[in-house]
Amino acid sequence: MQFNYKVILKVIGILLLINGAFMLTCLPFSFYYGEGDHMALIGSGFIAIGVGALLFLLTRNLESNDLRKKDGYLIVTLGWLSMSFFGCLPYIFSGAIPDLTNAFFETLSGFSTTGATVLTDIESVDKGILFWRSLTQWIGGMGIIVLTVAILPLLGIGGMQLFVAEAPGISPDKLQPRIKETAKRLWIIYCGLTLTELVLLWFGGMDFYDAINHSLTTMATGGFSTKNASIAYYQDPYIQYVIIAFMFLAGTNFTMTYFGLHGQFRKVLRNEEFRFYFIFCLGASLIVGLIIFNLGHDTFEKSIRDALFQVVSVVTTTGYVTHDYTAWTSFLTVMFFLLMFAGGSAGSTAGGVKLVRHILLIKNSLLELKRILHPSAIIPVRFNGKSVSRDITFNVLAFIMIYILVMCFGAIAVSSFGIDFNTSLGAVATTLGNIGPGIGDVGPVDNFAHLPMGVKWILSFMMLLGRLELFTVLILFTPYFWRKV
Repeated sequence: MQFNYKVILKVIGILLLINGAFMLTCLPFSFYYGEGDHMALIGSGFIAIGVGALLFLLTRNLESNDLRKKDGYLIVTLGWLSMSFFGCLPYIFSGAIPDLTNAFFETLSGFSTTGATVLTDIESVDKGILFWRSLTQWIGGMGIIVLTVAILPLLGIGGMQLFVAEAPGISPDKLQPRIKETAKRLWIIYCGLTLTELVLLWFGGMDFYDAINHSLTTMATGGFSTKNASIAYYQDPYIQYVIIAFMFLAGTNFTMTYFGLHGQFRKVLRNEEFRFYFIFCLGASLIVGLIIFNLGHDTFEKSIRDALFQVVSVVTTTGYVTHDYTAWTSFLTVMFFLLMFAGGSAGSTAGGVKLVRHILLIKNSLLELKRILHPSAIIPVRFNGKSVSRDITFNVLAFIMIYILVMCFGAIAVSSFGIDFNTSLGAVATTLGNIGPGIGDVGPVDNFAHLPMGVKWILSFMMLLGRLELFTVLILFTPYFWRKV
């Protein structure tokens, strides 16, 4: 048998059970605010639980639970798609987003932690549905961490072996027996940071409902807000600085967070990716802050704060907004567009290319100059003082090349619907990078509601591709994947 379909269906069944259970956790907000969305949540939750239970019961008596490599690719992709299709039911049943295309777009944007929205009046949506919207991002954020640690390294995807080599409780040669322990530790850190941010925002003056929603979507680097103006609604510097700090933490390799919480600061400071991440965000923020201050944007503190917020938001692919960066200058619009290709750290909830790939690309490119002068010399790429295998280097080069090609073809496909150049490029770049706001007519103060239905399906595919590290999805479209070996 080429695929172990029973194992695949069993895992998808478990995911749908979890999905349905999370839907029901939105009911307290629905009942408290009494806005009438409880029946949509109950119906959606029980449908997801019912289908999940059926799949699980039909496959519970498996003789073998062996997960093969090809099975892994299908589970990851079909799992994300099935959760998104069932996850859009609350929107449809409640009437918040009545049609499938828009509901699926919003849901996949949630699970992929992209933050692109089709809602034109977020504050008018019932509180239970709005909480489900935030919860999809929180589930997707932690899901990508577990995916990065547990699944992608086994499939040899995306150069994530670098993360695995440093992850607490994991070693490359004994990965599988320790996945459970590692996932447990990551869940504890993720939940702990979410709870900490909730407390800080709540005591900082944000009401409990808004505080829990923003905590969920900050730690997921998702960017869904309960306000039409996003974080620009809150002009309190304290609230904005708290969110900046937690966006930065969410975009940090969770291994570094683990080491930091255990007092191993030397390991954190010695990590090349973390140093690059910190300096990159700080440097870009200072450049933007000084430019907009000189333009008379506001006080020096406000200029630096807005710059820091927007740079960290885009680099970590969170997508929150305190100001329309496309209205500052053409130079800064181009700069923020380029920042969309940075991505956060590997092993974080951030999307995008990931900074570790940029570091390896730069190092390998510089070493090529040395190799030209010394063709017989063996000069390996080093990361954190260790040699990086040629396989990982080639994987990174292939990833970045395919990323650029996918973006180009995506922009061409979107523009074929009559969408202008800036909007086409901005929409594809922001959805492929799982960022949220782009440039053109999908900028920080706009949304995706006005785009044609066909464009929304293309952008949904971009979100899925970007979140699942390209190769996981694209390999399904190759003939040799389906060929019997």
